[in-house]
Amino acid sequence: MEDIMAYVQSRDPGEEEFHQAVHEVMESVKPVLDRNPEYRQAKIPARITEPERVIMFRVPWMDDRGEVQVNRGFRIEMNSALGPYKGGLRFHPSVNLSILKFLAFEQVFKNALTTLPMGGGKGGSDFDPKGKSDSEVMKFCQSFMGELFRHIGPDTDVPAGDIGVGAREIGFLFGMYKKLKNEFTGVLTGKSINWGGSLIRPEATGYGSVFFAAEMLATQNTTLEGKTCLVSGSGNVAQFTTEKILELGGKVVTLSDSSGYIFDEAGIDSEKLEYVKLLKNVKRGRIQEYADKYPEAVYTPADPSADSNPLWNQKADCAFPSATQNEINESDAQNLVNNSVKLVSEGANMPTTPEGVEILQDNKILYGPGKAANAGGVAVSGLEMSQNSMRLNWPRQEVEHRLHIIMKSIHKTCLDASEEYGTPGNYVNGANIAGFVKVVEAMLDQGLV
Repeated sequence: MEDIMAYVQSRDPGEEEFHQAVHEVMESVKPVLDRNPEYRQAKIPARITEPERVIMFRVPWMDDRGEVQVNRGFRIEMNSALGPYKGGLRFHPSVNLSILKFLAFEQVFKNALTTLPMGGGKGGSDFDPKGKSDSEVMKFCQSFMGELFRHIGPDTDVPAGDIGVGAREIGFLFGMYKKLKNEFTGVLTGKSINWGGSLIRPEATGYGSVFFAAEMLATQNTTLEGKTCLVSGSGNVAQFTTEKILELGGKVVTLSDSSGYIFDEAGIDSEKLEYVKLLKNVKRGRIQEYADKYPEAVYTPADPSADSNPLWNQKADCAFPSATQNEINESDAQNLVNNSVKLVSEGANMPTTPEGVEILQDNKILYGPGKAANAGGVAVSGLEMSQNSMRLNWPRQEVEHRLHIIMKSIHKTCLDASEEYGTPGNYVNGANIAGFVKVVEAMLDQGLV
């Protein structure tokens, strides 16, 4: 372990998020490397932590005032042993090489768990779509795709959406790709349903996170019925996590964005959730406006100087972090334990710090790591790719049924792998080991490439 981490840190200095992701995986798979000495002999740790390709480029565009803006674009093509690179595009000011490498690295193993033929990649830009007009977003997306189109394709690399990249952005990106390549192919997923998208794709990450939580609860002979749940975020993942929790009889009492969070003790019912969708997806407003609309809810502004997030200090049964990486730290995890939370299912990617994970596991919390619990999004992206290849659309019930089966399969795979390697019930180890072994075996089959 020490040798592997020293190697990665020396080659990629300063990339803290990437180092964190590599450390978590390598810590889990140490028994696999010990049991299979041929993996070390083939230099698998060095090969699997080195992207097959890193693409970085300039994105110039003109804003509505006629001023030239310049952003930076990225695509990390991490590993294609199991299929075309697959992973989202993130548009957010925090985007940098470290964050995208961590996301791409996680994506490799997440995609392996889905059982679908997909490699792992990730991309995006430090462009911030917040506060931009539709015209500005379109100009940026067209400039971004003006370079990215050279590196992607339905059999090479199939991006999707992520933070800051929703249906609007996917539409603009796809339109420019179609114009540049003069072809209509399934090069992006998350498309609108009337031009190649899949039903359930917008819902998939949130629904999948809840399906995974339900499977974890079933091991304790209980369900989400009557459970009080904390959900962070208020975007796509948080919205549909809330929707599925309501369907299964649970109650959601929190939502958030970067400005703060709301606590609604009465619960965010279907009518209130529809308002959140209107607020965030159409008006592109702030979650504070929820408290203006529903005065019984309490809004708490974010305090960047605080050492914990008060959202995670509410009494509840389950927690669904659905915002961004490292949003649950050591203090937050301890607050969850103190407030009797029994389950954490990650809708976001790596939302819990290593210290937080340790506290959750030490206190026997049912903990579903992102690469397993939020794999529903990329699973339905894979199903969208299948439908595009066959030139057809499956009905809603079929896609949701397939998603449910995939999430049940991922849960069982994680449990089986954790049992086989001596840590029964440890979903982190199970997810990392199962994904790692599948990818490594494919790499060895394909030779030194």
